[in-house]
Amino acid sequence: MSYEKVAQAKTSLIIGAKQVLKSMKTGDVLEVVVAENAERRITDKVLKAANDYDVPITFVASMKKLGEASGIDVGAAAVAIKK
Repeated sequence: MSYEKVAQAKTSLIIGAKQVLKSMKTGDVLEVVVAENAERRITDKVLKAANDYDVPITFVASMKKLGEASGIDVGAAAVAIKK
């Protein structure tokens, strides 16, 4: 389900953990989608920030599928949907 949501929001996506973290600090994020098979050292920072800024988190199984749904040719550990 979340892959479809990401694919539908292609024009209002923030792709990549670093960009997602920056956007959460500025309050531009509606929801964060995190791949469960991504490295914990990357996703832990995103999850902590999402909890700190009260941003809803959705988990998906695959970085590869999340990247594809986002319209990129590589896997994505985290994607945010802009407000």
